[in-house]
Amino acid sequence: MKTPFTGGCLCGNIRYECSAEPIVMGNCHCRDCQKATGTAYAAAMLVPRHAVTVTGDVKYYNVTGDSGGIVDRGFCPNCGSRLFSKPPNTELMGIMAGSLDDPSWFGPTIDVYAASAQPWDCMNPDLPKFDKMPPPKNLNPVG
Repeated sequence: MKTPFTGGCLCGNIRYECSAEPIVMGNCHCRDCQKATGTAYAAAMLVPRHAVTVTGDVKYYNVTGDSGGIVDRGFCPNCGSRLFSKPPNTELMGIMAGSLDDPSWFGPTIDVYAASAQPWDCMNPDLPKFDKMPPPKNLNPVG
């Protein structure tokens, strides 16, 4: 992949650019992500927050995550596209793979919250699976 990479919402009101490579790319199968995406999982990557520049007015919806901490889920208030997440107690930011201008380079390396996956969710058998969020040392780095 090349940096910087860019993306945005469906209507174009929100655009972003990230100057850092993803720390990890994966699929989250938790119930929150299922409800927020309207499907089986959220395909996303984690990047350092300081590396992301956003233009446009992002609306954030706060939910209590499985860890008990507040997770901010960012979306476009005009078209409803989900774009970002801000996990608790970290300087990382999640970017939804579908919001990338070129999502073809996204390559998940991990499945998290696999215990919540739906029976009709056909997960890649080659990816490591964790019932919940693994400790940071278990996250597979990109590359």
